[in-house]
Amino acid sequence: MKRDAIHPELKRISEARHHDPFAVLGRHPDGDGVVVRAHVPRAAEVSIAEGNLPMARVPESDHFEWHGDGRTLPAHYSLIWRDERHIERIARDPYTFAPQVGDLDLHLFGEGRHRHAGNFLGAHEHEVDGVAGILFAVWAPNAERVSVVGDFNAWDGRSHPMRVRGGSGVWELFIPDLGPGCIYKYEIRNRHSGHVLLKADPFGQRHELRPRTGSIVAGRSRYAWGDGDWMARRARFDWQHAPMSVYEVHIGSWQRGREGEFLGYREIAHRLVAYVKDMGFTHIELLPITEHPYDASWGYQTTGYFAPTSRFGDPDDFRYFIDHCHRNGIGVLVDWVPAHFPKDAHGLARFDETPLYEHGDPRLGEHMDWATLIFNYGRNEVKSFLLSSAIYWLEEMHVDGLRVDAVASMLYLDYSRKEGEWVPNKYGGRENLVAIDFLRELNIAVHDQCPGALMIAEESTSWPQVSRPTYVGGLGFDIKWNMGWMNDTLRFMSHDPVHRKYHHDLLTFSMLYAFTENFMLPFSHDEVVHGKGSMLNKMPGDEWQRHANLRALYAYQFTHPGKKLLFMGTEFGQGLEWNSAGVLDWYVLDFPLHQGMQRLVRDLNRMYASSPALFRHEFDWKGFEWIDCHDSAQSVLSFMRKGDRDELMIVAVNLTPIPRRGYRIGVPRGGSYREVLNTDSAYYGGGNVGNGTGLLWADELGWMSQPHSLELVLPPLAVLVLNYEGAPQGR
Repeated sequence: MKRDAIHPELKRISEARHHDPFAVLGRHPDGDGVVVRAHVPRAAEVSIAEGNLPMARVPESDHFEWHGDGRTLPAHYSLIWRDERHIERIARDPYTFAPQVGDLDLHLFGEGRHRHAGNFLGAHEHEVDGVAGILFAVWAPNAERVSVVGDFNAWDGRSHPMRVRGGSGVWELFIPDLGPGCIYKYEIRNRHSGHVLLKADPFGQRHELRPRTGSIVAGRSRYAWGDGDWMARRARFDWQHAPMSVYEVHIGSWQRGREGEFLGYREIAHRLVAYVKDMGFTHIELLPITEHPYDASWGYQTTGYFAPTSRFGDPDDFRYFIDHCHRNGIGVLVDWVPAHFPKDAHGLARFDETPLYEHGDPRLGEHMDWATLIFNYGRNEVKSFLLSSAIYWLEEMHVDGLRVDAVASMLYLDYSRKEGEWVPNKYGGRENLVAIDFLRELNIAVHDQCPGALMIAEESTSWPQVSRPTYVGGLGFDIKWNMGWMNDTLRFMSHDPVHRKYHHDLLTFSMLYAFTENFMLPFSHDEVVHGKGSMLNKMPGDEWQRHANLRALYAYQFTHPGKKLLFMGTEFGQGLEWNSAGVLDWYVLDFPLHQGMQRLVRDLNRMYASSPALFRHEFDWKGFEWIDCHDSAQSVLSFMRKGDRDELMIVAVNLTPIPRRGYRIGVPRGGSYREVLNTDSAYYGGGNVGNGTGLLWADELGWMSQPHSLELVLPPLAVLVLNYEGAPQGR
């Protein structure tokens, strides 16, 4: 090319408008030789390092050229220049490298079938022809130009413009000699408006600590995992027939340092695991650990779908946290939020100045309640993004399961919308067909890619078969939160005991649908915020009665079919509503009633984990049978929990403050029974009304349709659990 023919191209490079900088910059044929072109803003002079070949400045520009035969020039030469401060710099020319992102990756990403898109999109350590550097790639199909900007190029979008890969909408650039730790963003110029946006990396694996919003090149993890045995067992885990008791945690407010500072992932790992092991929980569930700009969102307004938040350390620190849990026999679940994302300017919203990740129609693409945007689940690249995020946490970070937040908002087009504010599906219905398809694809992908990992739905409606396989028409989740049970039970417990007889059905209704799904029984963070009060203060009565009610409630939860979940602080009866900006009120453990509450939850966990009758058939009628569900007048319930063989436990619940002496219940077997848990024990802060620690012998008196019966003392506002010890022997 003649110089006067290329001036418009050079000008587009100078103005950061060129969609294909590789067509202009780098080495190109020039008659019998080559021309090397470089655009180095603010440079006083530029040379090719190999041979110390000075480059000539193109007049009135920051472009430099060298002409020669090029036979001695290496394929990947370096440039030396002096900046405006006369500081000498040297770097290999990035415009000498061929495209690095594979065509198959681009194809799968565009089809919505890529499960590991984070392996090529984002910023990754990479090597080309023996040259190490960082490969950047980002999806921005409506951009005229995209540049990598950062602390390595003075945040100048003219310095490192990227190449676009055909019609894929993916832009890439390999920057040699760059290493992990540098801070960067993408500068995106929209092709229609010419407006320029500065965006964090959607696939970034590390981000700056808020309020800063830059992405950080994480580099390859050097972490040496030590949880191989755990991961092998996880792949074979028969979770349906094993105890599962979950401690839900917001890391930032569980505990803090002496000055109120956040603890790091590594320090909190040791404190939290020791506590959880002592308390007998089998799993920890973290509120969203993905990067988020706003503390008070608790992580539910995610901007970094591939990055653990920098509040507590770097990605390898988070890996240490997971590894330490696994080495100590504790599983880790994390909240994952595909239902919506925030509008922050540096995030996913209008990423290339068009609705890219979100749906363009606000009736489909915006949650008015939360002032957030909704993913476009019908767009293939968005599906690849979300699928890859889910797999990343389970595979790369060894997380054991994802609790998918706000599933109901994904399933219904009219979720929290008035008439005229939503668009029916193609059949005229309210079901979000593309979101349903996505959820099924998600669960299929996870179970195929990560055997043993659990997918848990927070779904609050009567949508059928949420936790049933996709091949029978279900959504494919493993477990569903039982929000109906939670709401009904808390509503019952809120009533003064004198009125509870009129609301008895709130306790019994759950058994009409208990086995239609694989349920988890949650008393989560959502129940102790926004003016709802603490679990303790939801209970009626004076201080003693509130504690007694809450002890009974927890024992009812742990003996009711379904996996268990308690939010941090509820296990010791925190008196105040949860405040994410502070820490739990650990000081209340100086008081006996709170000590007793904590002892009870510890013992409930241990009883549950050691009693097959309580966990072997949590999702099956084989594990449960009513003894009497009709005694509403006295607010008493009694039922059986059953295992595979002779495993049998009897549960009696008295939800009035009146002791019931001489209360007879039917039992299926003669022989001896032992009181193994009494929430009214003085050890837990109760009044010590009960049946002692000795054996109780069943009478040969049929009762409540059972062939035998026991005469019991039912303590006030309490739950008794009796274990069947065996048939009579010579008695």
